Amino acid sequence: MDLNFEPAAEVKDLAARVKDFVKDKIVPYETDKRWGAHGPTEELRLEMNALARDAGVFAPHVPREYGGRAIGQVARAYVFEAAGYSALGPTAIHCASPDEGNIHLLDVVARPDQRERFLKPLAQGDVRSCFAMTEPGGTGSDPSMLQSTARLDGNEWVINGRKWLITGAEGAAFVIVMAKVEGGPQDGHATMFLADMKDPAIKLERTLDTMDSSFTGGHGVLRFENLRVPADAVLGEVGKGLRYAQVRLAPARLSHCMRWLGSAVRAQDIAAEYARTRHAFGKVLGEHEGVSFMLADNHMDIHTARLSILHTAWLLDQGQRASNESSMSKVICSEAIFRVADRAMQILGGMGITRDTVVERIFRDTRAFRIYDGPSEVHRWALGSRIVAGKLPS
Repeated sequence: MDLNFEPAAEVKDLAARVKDFVKDKIVPYETDKRWGAHGPTEELRLEMNALARDAGVFAPHVPREYGGRAIGQVARAYVFEAAGYSALGPTAIHCASPDEGNIHLLDVVARPDQRERFLKPLAQGDVRSCFAMTEPGGTGSDPSMLQSTARLDGNEWVINGRKWLITGAEGAAFVIVMAKVEGGPQDGHATMFLADMKDPAIKLERTLDTMDSSFTGGHGVLRFENLRVPADAVLGEVGKGLRYAQVRLAPARLSHCMRWLGSAVRAQDIAAEYARTRHAFGKVLGEHEGVSFMLADNHMDIHTARLSILHTAWLLDQGQRASNESSMSKVICSEAIFRVADRAMQILGGMGITRDTVVERIFRDTRAFRIYDGPSEVHRWALGSRIVAGKLPS
C-alpha cells in the first residue's frame, strides 16, 4: 500500500470551510461570558451548533445515517485541526471530547436498539454524553486497578463505585461506565454499561476546578450507589470492557492531537503577527534571532506533530490498531504543542500572560493535554517495554 496523506479535493474544501467558519463565526465567542471555568455552557454549545449546521460543517465524522459524512481518520486530521483553531471550534462542529470518542465507540460496538436510543441523539447533537472509567485511587493510566463493581441480580446489574475527572459529566444525558464484574464466569473482568444520567442512583458530587476550561460540563466526580440497569444495558459483551476501551482510546487520543494542533497553529499565528509589528531595541521584534528562532522551532514542532498525526491516521484508515503509533503521537504532539504555546507566550512577553490574547488559555489547556489520555511517562514506559522485549523493532 502506498503511504499517501494527500486529502481528496472535497476534504481540502471541507477543512477550508471549517477554518473559515471558526475564524468568522466562532472566534468572536471567545470573549462570551458563557465560556467559563468549566467550559462553554449548554446554551452556548447549542447556539454554536446551530451556526455550524447553517454553514454545512456540523459533525462531518458521524455516520451518514445520522446526517454526517463518515469521514475517515486522515480526513479528520485536516478537518479537526481546522476546528481546533479556536478551542470552541470542536464544540461548535460537534467533534469535541468525550462525545466524539463515544460516537465512535457506539458506532463500532452498540446493538441496533442501543444505536437508536443512545447513538442517534448523540450523533445529531441533541444530547451530550460522558465516559466514566477514571477513579480516584483506582483506575487511571492503569485500567487494571478498576475498583467499581457490577453484580448481576436477577435481570438487573447493580453498579457501585466512584469516578472522577469525568469530562462532560454535568449536563450529560447518558454515561458509558466501566465496572468489573463480581461473580459468574466473568468475575473480575471489566465491562461497559450504558445508563441514563438522570437516574437518582448516579450522583454528581461536584465539578472539579481544573486548569483547562474547554470542555462543556467540565470534569466531574460521580458516585454510583446501587445503580440498577437492565441486563441488556451491557455495551458489547460482558468481560470485554478493556478491549472496547482500546477501540475508543486509540482514535480518541489521536483526535485530541488533531484538535490541539489547531490551537498550536493559532498561537503561532498570534506570536508571528506580534513579532512582525512590535519594535524593540531599534528593530522589529522578529528580526531578533532569539525571537525568530522560537518561531522556527514552533514551525518545526507543528510540522512534526502534523506528520505524526497523519501517519497514525493513515494506519487507522487501513484497519490497523496503530497502538504504538497512537502512543507515539500522543507524546510527540502533546509535548510539541505545549512547547509551541509556551514559546508563543514568551514571544508575546507581558501580553502573553494576560487574557488580551487567547494564547494564555491555549497554554493552560495544552498543559493539561500532557496528562489526560495517558501521561507521557506511561506511553514512554509502554513503548520502552515493547522495545526491550523485542516486540517493537526500529
